[in-house]
Amino acid sequence: MITLTDRGAEKVREFLASQEAVVETAGLRVGVRGGGCSGFQYALAFDEQRDGDEVFEDRGIRLLVDRPSLPYVRGSVIDFVDGLQGAGFKVENPNVVAACGCGSSFRVAEEEPVSAV
Repeated sequence: MITLTDRGAEKVREFLASQEAVVETAGLRVGVRGGGCSGFQYALAFDEQRDGDEVFEDRGIRLLVDRPSLPYVRGSVIDFVDGLQGAGFKVENPNVVAACGCGSSFRVAEEEPVSAV
């Protein structure tokens, strides 16, 4: 399951309305891709549902996750923050074991190097 904060849901609704998206099939796509100094980066986009997507609904917003990304984002909470470093969506992910200093990439437990004893 993936959830949104009240502020996160409010911003998703605003963006979807500005794009005149079809509410029945559109939502926030939450995924990961390889990259960054820690191994993975989040890929958030406003998109239509695709075949094979896992679909979660929270606060009336559809959250679309491709199956390969699901283990990396399961249990995440998505917020929208507006601060000194800019505004944007922030993902609180319980699967993250390390992140880069700038916070734009992360590593999960499965990616931890196995040390020889």
